[in-house]
Amino acid sequence: MEWFDSHCHVDEEQFDEDREETLARMRDSGVTRFAVIGSDMATSRRALAFAHARQGAAAAVGIHPHEAKGFREEDLEELKEMVLTGGANAIGEIGLDYYYDLSPRETQISVCRAQMELAWEIGAPVAFHIRDAHGEMLELMKSMKGRLTEGIIHCFSGSAETAKEYLRLGYMISFAGPLTFKKAPKLQEAAKLVPRDRLLIETDSPYLAPEPKRGRRNEPANVRYVGLKLAELRGEDPEEVAAYTTENAMRIYRMQ
Repeated sequence: MEWFDSHCHVDEEQFDEDREETLARMRDSGVTRFAVIGSDMATSRRALAFAHARQGAAAAVGIHPHEAKGFREEDLEELKEMVLTGGANAIGEIGLDYYYDLSPRETQISVCRAQMELAWEIGAPVAFHIRDAHGEMLELMKSMKGRLTEGIIHCFSGSAETAKEYLRLGYMISFAGPLTFKKAPKLQEAAKLVPRDRLLIETDSPYLAPEPKRGRRNEPANVRYVGLKLAELRGEDPEEVAAYTTENAMRIYRMQ
């Protein structure tokens, strides 16, 4: 089986001491492709450079809602060039996070909208970070319906009904480590209803390690545990899940 970790941060400092060993474990676990994701301009540049240097890697560039307060208008032009001439595969991760509120909510909304507009302008897919803000995010997406449909709801954390709303708008749903947790019935119910051509899996490493690695630093090798749980919940063969989630990720990130 070959797996695709559709969202990770293996370029971050938490892996500085053993990055090569981490990537070796990833390959040994059958994870042949992965996407590294930026959260501000500096990490976006780093993610893009990292992806260029690694076989099977994609990169997303963008400004996370936590970092929205530091947004500058000129950042949009640099993000545009990263995609059009730099080879970035997507805009992200962008969105709304009302759990921590590290940037003012009105700023989060305006910066998210600006990046969605950019993605529409250049025809790029989007990786969305949404926490405790599904209602507001859905309203923003609906206001742009028909102008932006290609995107990933990264580390989905909502209910089955919320998943249906994103699916109606044309987005993909990505599940991470919390899908494997024992006290996640709503999330697991959502995973059963998403059509297979809209499903992705991820680690969001170094965060959100799945069972049986919970409580430790997460890493891309662990994406298989998410895939195996998805197969169990849906009554599907793990090889099927590995194949179609990889195909979906390659399609959305436009990889050969």
